[in-house]
Amino acid sequence: MQYTIIQPSTEQQLNDYFQLRWEVLRKPFKRPRGSEQDEYDQVSEHCMLVDADQQAIGIGRLHFNSPEEAQIRFMAVKPDLQGEGHGVRIIQFLELKARDQGATRVIINSRDTTLGFYLKCGYELKEEADTVNNPMAEHQLVKYIDASNHIIYRPRWCHELQQTWQQQIPISDAMGIRIYQYTGRSLETRANLARNVNVHDTMFAGSIYSLATLTGWGMVQLQLQEKELDGAVVLAEGSIKYLKPLASEPRAVVYLEDLHGNMQVLRKHKNAHLNVDVTVYDEDTPVAYFNGRYVVKAQRP
Repeated sequence: MQYTIIQPSTEQQLNDYFQLRWEVLRKPFKRPRGSEQDEYDQVSEHCMLVDADQQAIGIGRLHFNSPEEAQIRFMAVKPDLQGEGHGVRIIQFLELKARDQGATRVIINSRDTTLGFYLKCGYELKEEADTVNNPMAEHQLVKYIDASNHIIYRPRWCHELQQTWQQQIPISDAMGIRIYQYTGRSLETRANLARNVNVHDTMFAGSIYSLATLTGWGMVQLQLQEKELDGAVVLAEGSIKYLKPLASEPRAVVYLEDLHGNMQVLRKHKNAHLNVDVTVYDEDTPVAYFNGRYVVKAQRP
């Protein structure tokens, strides 16, 4: 299913936007119609995630409390579609809006039920609520944003993975390979073209292969952590199909659905065998398709 983020502007889009806000965030608590809106709606940035039929499946809002502080509120995803990474996409969109408008920090209020999600997105507890005496109380979280922490989901894990590449695979640093974004369901890496250019002023075929290999490797490693599994990731076999030269912006992307295999055998101290498909782009144009067979070596009892 293809999903797109829009900023609702037509009457129908705004009706759908506020309807979903009420259904998810107000109706379950028996709050009346109209309680889903407030005085900040007129001066806020709104976003809505829609499916191919333009049906709203997720929403979020950003407003500024001061020139430096932005606040995300009214985050909601349809209950039957939660857990599929849609909330991360909305957070990413709103954080980029905050960054572009000069915010240095973003705050979010969260109940216990959503606290874990925001912590995974790199937010830190600023004020912890007394949810023992008041289960509906909200914690306040904050994320300080700058050029170094643009990764939306699991930023600490991505930082650790980047350090592993730099320390254990020095060529990745020489090539300028960097983790650009991780959402839990996709990983994108980028490379510095100037460090990988051949006599034709395009990217070395070997550099494209290395970028794809590390991207697949990184996705496997991050998914191991998501599943709380341990093991050493190695590439057993790789193949690549080159479509055209890469002359501008090297990007490699892998999606969760491109990873095939059973990681759970690691719990039985058996090696996991995984196939991963990675696409390499020049800006938005596919230039290579890579398939890697990775082995995760299990820890022995």
